[in-house]
Amino acid sequence: MASFWTSLLGSSLISVVVAQNTLSIQLTNSLPTSHSDFINPSFAGFGIEPSNLFSFTGYDTANALTFNLLGNLQNYTGAPPHLRIGGNTQDYMVYSASQNQWTYINNPNSVGQGAYASDSMLIGPRFFQAANRFAKGTPVTWGLNLAYEQSDYIARITQMASLVIQNCPNLDLVSFEIGNEPDLYLQNGFRTGSWSGQTYAQQWLDRASAIYQQVLKPNNLQSNFFEPGTTASTIGTTFQINDLYTTADIGIQANGSSNSYIASWNQHDYYYYIGVSTYPLTLYEFMTLSTTNDQFVSWTQQIQQAAATPYGYALREMGVVGPIGLEGITNTFGAALWSLNWLFYMATLNISSVQLHMTDNSNASAWQPIYAYNRQPFVRPIYYGIAAFDQIIGGSCQAQVSTYAITTYPGDYGGRLTAYSVYQAGKLATIVVINSNMANVSQTNKASVTVQLSLPTSLAGQVLHLAYLTNTGADATANTTFNGISYEESGTGLPTTVSTTDQTVTIASDGSASFTVRDTQAIVANIGSKVGNVAVNSAACAALATRSPGVGSTVSTSANSAKSSNAASSMRQSTSATGATTAAATATNGIMRLSSIIFSTLGAAFATGALLLWT
Repeated sequence: MASFWTSLLGSSLISVVVAQNTLSIQLTNSLPTSHSDFINPSFAGFGIEPSNLFSFTGYDTANALTFNLLGNLQNYTGAPPHLRIGGNTQDYMVYSASQNQWTYINNPNSVGQGAYASDSMLIGPRFFQAANRFAKGTPVTWGLNLAYEQSDYIARITQMASLVIQNCPNLDLVSFEIGNEPDLYLQNGFRTGSWSGQTYAQQWLDRASAIYQQVLKPNNLQSNFFEPGTTASTIGTTFQINDLYTTADIGIQANGSSNSYIASWNQHDYYYYIGVSTYPLTLYEFMTLSTTNDQFVSWTQQIQQAAATPYGYALREMGVVGPIGLEGITNTFGAALWSLNWLFYMATLNISSVQLHMTDNSNASAWQPIYAYNRQPFVRPIYYGIAAFDQIIGGSCQAQVSTYAITTYPGDYGGRLTAYSVYQAGKLATIVVINSNMANVSQTNKASVTVQLSLPTSLAGQVLHLAYLTNTGADATANTTFNGISYEESGTGLPTTVSTTDQTVTIASDGSASFTVRDTQAIVANIGSKVGNVAVNSAACAALATRSPGVGSTVSTSANSAKSSNAASSMRQSTSATGATTAAATATNGIMRLSSIIFSTLGAAFATGALLLWT
């Protein structure tokens, strides 16, 4: 194995240049006009489909792989990633105190409506025990069931909200999400007849009011604790933010409170959705990073609508390829480059938080938590892009990002080169260059781009430390590294340093510096030290935390360091990586966004041109 890593990392340091391609980047030492807000250290998070919660947390025994991988990210930023426990199956679940299994069970007495009935899954006390295993202070958005509308719907939803607060003291519960993608309720049979954003808002307010009066207020919590679910489609919808806020008046003041019920807007998006997107997806198309911007155009309009309200905008369910990924694309190294670029792009849009949605049978999940597809649990390349982002941002709570606008692309690199500058406390700290021009493992002589930096002369003599997000090719599915670190080598998700080489470039007296980035590779140039050494700033983090206060445990950042380290954090689990993870993934374990009934509906929609687009 050592010879493999030597070969791989050697190719990072000395690229075979088969074409003279140059990218020139000019940066100042201070923040440019266009830049992000301060990035929350929990910004890059995950969504877990509720029906798959036990797969990720473990059943009667904790899942060490999950907690090690989440712990790595906490080490880098000083705070746990923001999690969403939500998805389609939140609208299938009701509580049964006598259901004491480490899983959900099918409800034998289901009476709810829907293609999958709104009370078809029973969860019990173990569900909350499993959720409470996440690290102390983990910020969580919890999905509640709006689909259920039997006569006891208020009792059901207030019971669930109360159980979360009472039984998950380890979590920093920051918000409830009432209902998953309500604009699709007609298609999945949860509602019939007239269903619009205005009708949804009325039903949402009814439940939010009950939860506030019966659960939040008695616990001395504010009313603005909810995230309305906004449109998940882009054709003929009345669920856009402006519709809900202006027409449906969802932001009304809560009874007995000076606030509304809204904590933040909640939106979902998939880069591509099988059976819905109208073009064939290839790895080359996926790695053309400009297509991410193209796909997100409609949602940037929603972000603008959110900015006209008093509330922030969170991307609580983001998928690469839905519903369960696409082998040969989402499980490749190309997805690592995509995720790194995606996180930086989302940050520049001032999205408050993003959650990469995960199911236990998806080729797009950052790791495979249980035995599935004839494989033991393992880490996918996409995780490395997230780990790289967190190492770069660190725990200062003063990181801000700006996109470098490339106006002239070298050669055939149009749409496949991106560059970002990262500022810590208002000063230039890091330059990130992503070269997603596709070069597969079989391609022996891979082209490169020479990056020529023009930096302020005040930085002359400073040393740039280069970290590589790299693999042997775009289609590689294993053995990725970032900053000389592997999360696969240990077999448990713990980081293993496979190279201690510190490649550096000194900034010349005129502010110039240059380095080479190979096709299908990203380089992070950190000024003054290796990436991953941004110290936690407790004061800045405390100030940032006041923007989204939650209930339950909070994590103290003063004792944490955000360094790239092989040391396991104190919250690591001691169980084996494969403990309690033998449950096989099935079609019903994974996300069930589109049932066969819905596919039939969409098939008819294709014929009439009334296609719902997740663009």
